[in-house]
Amino acid sequence: MSGPNTGGIRLRRSRRAAPAIALFLLAPTVGELLLGNLAYTQLPFFLPILAPMYGGGALLIREVTRRAGRGPTTMLILGVAYGLVEEGLADQMLFNRYYAGHDEMGDTYIPVLGMGGWLTLGVLTMHAVWSTNVGIALVEAFVPDRAETPWLGRTGLSVTAVIFATGSALVAWGGYQDERFLAAPVQLLGTAAAIVALVIVAFRRPPASRLAGIAPKPWIVGVVAFVAGGAFSCTADLPGWWSAAAVAVVIAVTIIVVGRWSRQRNWSRAHRLALATGAVLTYAWMGFGMQPESGPKTTGDYVMNVVLASGTVALVVFAARRLHAFRPAASTAGERFEPAAQPPRG
Repeated sequence: MSGPNTGGIRLRRSRRAAPAIALFLLAPTVGELLLGNLAYTQLPFFLPILAPMYGGGALLIREVTRRAGRGPTTMLILGVAYGLVEEGLADQMLFNRYYAGHDEMGDTYIPVLGMGGWLTLGVLTMHAVWSTNVGIALVEAFVPDRAETPWLGRTGLSVTAVIFATGSALVAWGGYQDERFLAAPVQLLGTAAAIVALVIVAFRRPPASRLAGIAPKPWIVGVVAFVAGGAFSCTADLPGWWSAAAVAVVIAVTIIVVGRWSRQRNWSRAHRLALATGAVLTYAWMGFGMQPESGPKTTGDYVMNVVLASGTVALVVFAARRLHAFRPAASTAGERFEPAAQPPRG
């Protein structure tokens, strides 16, 4: 029997779960649709398969990190681990030289590993940044008062883990049906070991100490992120090992620069949102030039690019306004490099 307050309780629960639902939907939208990997005709079939893995993975990363009282650095490391789960264990693209009928490894193929230089660095970076952490940063900016606390209880976290595992299994099954490819046992075991090592590092590494100096204004950080994203995308067009060397340099320089800025005393949530904005806008413009895996781009695909790019700008503006309007207590005005969070009891 329903009491008079049942409707209000359900409404409050749905509002509490809203950020988790938003991240679950946003992760595959940014990771696949915004980049233009899929044709608009493929959406009804592929999105239900990809959403559990992308959305479940990003949400799982965010929740376990906040429950552990840690922050963006841990999430970034776990994003790399997610990339290994998807591309190393599920669809196994990291080891399939002729994935989808194309030689993605080219001159950077490393026979002893069965992997490609640029492909490995590029794909893992794309998952660590765009497939997971961009969505997390945007949605946390939507709800600044709950940005550093878990959104799910134990039951919700368990359901998310099951959804992620199911989605990964579906992608693995679908990938094998399409490619008829299985990586060597030593490759799969090495990938699993690397994932475990990354998870351990993510949660065992000591918090970084603060540095003297002042980080640039958020808009400068956003421009740098946008330029770095553009440079990252251009490295794929370089010949041979120049592409792998160039992407390694871009990644290393970005990590060093942003890592230093994020340890300075005025680093705030606005800076983190600026990073995510620069990154997601990179995907927005890249999507117009990306050819879907299924074939040439059509008018419908360009229409989808326009809609998604416009929606991305709207989401960024909404996030910025929410963050600007938020007035936290003095003790939580900014986000520490590895912020503390108290896990819920339920």
